[in-house]
Formats: sequence, C-alpha cells, structure tokens
Amino acid sequence: MKLHQLIALLPTVKSNTTKARAEIQQLIQKSALFKGLSRTYRPREEEGYVYPPESQAVQIKANDLIERYRVAGAELLNLTAQQEWSNTQARGSITIDGEVILADVPVSYLLFLEKQLHEIKGFIQSLPVLEMDQEWMYDANRSVFRTPARETAKTKKVMKPVVLYEATKEHPAQVKEATEDVVEGTWSLINFSGALPQDQINALLRRVDKLSKAVIVAREEANAREVERREISDPLFDYLFPPSILESRAQA
Repeated sequence: MKLHQLIALLPTVKSNTTKARAEIQQLIQKSALFKGLSRTYRPREEEGYVYPPESQAVQIKANDLIERYRVAGAELLNLTAQQEWSNTQARGSITIDGEVILADVPVSYLLFLEKQLHEIKGFIQSLPVLEMDQEWMYDANRSVFRTPARETAKTKKVMKPVVLYEATKEHPAQVKEATEDVVEGTWSLINFSGALPQDQINALLRRVDKLSKAVIVAREEANAREVERREISDPLFDYLFPPSILESRAQA
C-alpha cells in the first residue's frame, strides 16, 4: 500500500471503528442482556405438583465484548501506526524549473508549508498597489516611488478700481473697487508612495503559486512511498486484556 492510499483509507477506518465502539457501549448499557437464570421446582410431597422449570440464557458476555472491542480497534491502531512511522521516513524534494529549492523535506513539514504559503499569498494580495492614474518612477534616494513634479499656479486676489462711467462736464467719473486674481507664484507637487506597482505584485503572486505547486508535487512524491506493514494492536491489547486475568476470573 502507498502512503497516499493509506491516508485516503484512514477516515473510513476511523468512522467504522467509532461506530463499532458506540454499538459496543450501547450493549454494555443493557444490563439485562448479561443476566441469566435457571429455576427449578421441587415439591415437598412426592405427589405434589411440579411446576415447569424457568431459564434465561446469558445473551452477552463481557469477554465477548472485549474481543469485539479488540477487533474493532485493531485496524485503526495498526494503520495509524503505519502512517505515523511512514511519516517519519516519507520525504520529498521541492524542485522548481529543475532546481532543488529544498531537498528531502519531511511530509509533515510539506503539509505545514502548504498552509504557510496560502497565508503568504494572502499577505501579498493585501499589499498596497500604486495608483494606476499616476505616472510613477522609483526614487533611489528615498527608496520610494515618486511622480514627476506637477506645477500649478498660486493666485491671490487684489483690489483694483474699475471705472464704470467716465467723467463728464456734468458728472464725475463713477469708480468701483473689484477683486482680481493675480498669479502670486507656482506650486510644484510631487507625490510619494511606499506601495508597489501591480506588475511587481503579480510577479510575487506567480512565484508563490509556483512554489505552492512544487510543494504539492513534493508531498505527492513523499506520499507515494511504500508503507511498511506494522501490527501493534495485539501487543497493546494483550497487555490491556491479558488472558491471565480474564481466564482466571472466569475459572474462579
């Protein structure tokens, strides 16, 4: 059996074991099934009426339930032992484009690494991205991105007399004060950002996806190893339920 086959089989075995053990526990609760009797009647007088005997057979024995319990748990104990012993030996190498990134990685660490890479991908996806409506260039002096300088005029309002009507012989000139916007100077605006360009984010995401696929391949490689058969249930159950106790009590 391959390790990946064993891993696929174990959930069914666990489910069957749990079901069988639950059925045994239900039987244990039915105390009447463990009881039996044999009752006969003997009249005092020889000619007296003889009542028919009564009997009830024991339907379940504790020793039989112990044996059923052993059988129910044996496969789970043995297969889990095979899995855990194999996990200590199963290894795979993470290879990308022919280059070995990590060699002989234990399968348990490969499983851990898969989850970590999923978390790392989420982190990359959450990184801030440079606004697409701006032109950005890298400023090596500040180690950030910057936009080209954008100049805008700075104006101020000044009061200026406006002649409404020129003076005549009969009337003086009519003058009114009005405001006028006058260029006072020039603003030069440069935006800075610690975010990253979208193409760099995409490149990082491609790398984490590539590494994740390589880890999966390595895990499959590790799980393809042959499983060494292990029978550990008998020694365990022989210690827990020794014949020396069960048989001696039965004889007593």
